Amino acid sequence: MSHIGQDKKILNRVKRLKGQINSIENAIEQAESSCIDILQQVAAIKGAINGLMSELMEQHLHHHVLKGAEIDQNELEEFLKVLKRYG
Repeated sequence: MSHIGQDKKILNRVKRLKGQINSIENAIEQAESSCIDILQQVAAIKGAINGLMSELMEQHLHHHVLKGAEIDQNELEEFLKVLKRYG
């Protein structure tokens, strides 16, 4: 099993996304929500996807790119903050 498969945080993010997407599908099928409500849910999903992507990129950096490298931890943390902000 890969390191990603062992991370419950990643799996929980994916499960939350699945629930959010199912909620939108149900709202559309049952015509129970306004367009604005659905747009807000889609915006929330977009934010959640961006968070998942940032988490996956950070793990990739730690486990594959920087594995065993001599790095300045402060510089790495600053880089990860920027990555999360703009990712």
